[in-house]
Amino acid sequence: MSTHASRDKTAPHITPPSPLGANQAYLITSGDLRLAANQTCWPAQRDLEDRLTSAFAAEGIELVRAFPVSALEGHGFISSQRMGMDVFMGIHPKAPLVFATAAWQYTHHVLPGLRSHQGPILTVANWSGQWPGLVGLLNLNGSLVKAGVPFSTLWSEDFTDVFFKSALKQWLKEQVITHDLSHVRALAASAIPTEAAALGHSLAQALRRRKAILGVFDEGCMGMYNAIIDDELLNASGIFKERLSQSALVAFMRTVTDAEAKSVYQWLVDKGMKFDLGSEPTTELTLDQILAQCKMYIAAVRMSDSFGCDAIGIQYQQGLKDMTPASDLVEGLLNNADRPPVFHANGDEELYAGGPLVHFNEVDEAAGVDGLVTKLCWDALGLDPSCTLHDVRWGQHYKGLGGDGRALDEFIWVLQISGAAPANHFVGGYAGATSQRQPAMYFPLGGGSLKGIGRPGEIVWSRVFVEAGALHVDLGRGTVVSLPAEETERRWHETTYQWPIVHAVLHGVSRDQFMARHRANHLNIVYAPTAAHANEALALKAAMFAELGIAVHLCGDVRLS
Repeated sequence: MSTHASRDKTAPHITPPSPLGANQAYLITSGDLRLAANQTCWPAQRDLEDRLTSAFAAEGIELVRAFPVSALEGHGFISSQRMGMDVFMGIHPKAPLVFATAAWQYTHHVLPGLRSHQGPILTVANWSGQWPGLVGLLNLNGSLVKAGVPFSTLWSEDFTDVFFKSALKQWLKEQVITHDLSHVRALAASAIPTEAAALGHSLAQALRRRKAILGVFDEGCMGMYNAIIDDELLNASGIFKERLSQSALVAFMRTVTDAEAKSVYQWLVDKGMKFDLGSEPTTELTLDQILAQCKMYIAAVRMSDSFGCDAIGIQYQQGLKDMTPASDLVEGLLNNADRPPVFHANGDEELYAGGPLVHFNEVDEAAGVDGLVTKLCWDALGLDPSCTLHDVRWGQHYKGLGGDGRALDEFIWVLQISGAAPANHFVGGYAGATSQRQPAMYFPLGGGSLKGIGRPGEIVWSRVFVEAGALHVDLGRGTVVSLPAEETERRWHETTYQWPIVHAVLHGVSRDQFMARHRANHLNIVYAPTAAHANEALALKAAMFAELGIAVHLCGDVRLS
């Protein structure tokens, strides 16, 4: 007989929420799981909500916050999945609903409620680089697309511009916003050059025959539903998951010797990489933190080899953040073709010699598929396969002379990721790279980033995503440009100074077109030596994706020959 107190098995009585007034709409937001991040970002979120409330009031609509600000915790974010479910119990299922964010947010906090909501949904972010609100918005948007939940989306610097006001009026009147998506077109098989089509077919067939493994460390724990690809979709392309535990990675780290860790550090120093070291671990980067990251790098390579992985994704920020310094330096090293050699623990065999071990940051499996296909295509063409994902962080129009003296008059995106970009993408490579302590609000145990400035050159950008139960990919071309040092510094200080920065122009895609279309918070980029090489490589990548059964969409100005 159980000694536990008996529990009432009857369902609790739930009072249905009352409908809102005709001129009212609910306002919700989602935040981080980490209290420090929510408290730090709250002032920016509060300012966004004040501006948005005023914008709605100008249209005769009252925004009603669906839950109170917590005086105890010092913020007004939904901070867990259970909290989000409870908040939605008080929201009338057919009421107009506005989701607004000025910070990174965990989509799974609100996705259960949004999936069952029957009223019109509008997602909104402020156009600011201060905190990654745009990244949080695109995370949610991509997740809603995957989930098949209809929604509209908007963004604005101050919520008084013509674009925002016009779109808001349309949503209030029609419950939908029409964006310009004329830059997107489906790939026509006949448009692929013969040679690219043949090679793409061969690479796809080889992948399906040999098969590949994505090593997935703690899937989904950062709330990115859009970053999870169901096995049934992956397996059809010859790609399978090895589900790994981050606790096992820590165990592997304990088998790495101090001497091995120091050899990785010395390799980087010999390459000219700089480390901004200090002595106070809570606020500064220390040598002990770097050496722990070097152990993680070696452990990750050896663990990948032991499971036969072709690519891996470490889900650092939840779990490992309380156990080890950050994984971001590790991730940048893994993604680089030129990296410290790692040998088998029981011999002199170099593991994954001669190239990167593809890493997909934050276990974004869509980026992992993309990185794997990119490596196969770029290797086949004899190009440097070093690639990475970036957050779509922010951007502004720039008019003036670039850092190389050339005239610029373009919208230039700021692409950033928390240190996982490869040194081959930087001006000066490792010699142009520095490592700085990661921000304490996200990374309590510190650890260094891999920071540099994206070198000018031609890139192919892409995003794999799930929509209507099928895999898709958007492909486009871009150019990384050089900005004057003072403009780079300004943009760095507007975003996250410790992280690498890329100044990217996307060919034939405006700011608003990109935001309206993009299905994720992340964007993959890879370089090519010339525009001609980039076009050739994009054509091959499109051909391989299509042969794998993934729907290909070309975005903006794209030439396949």
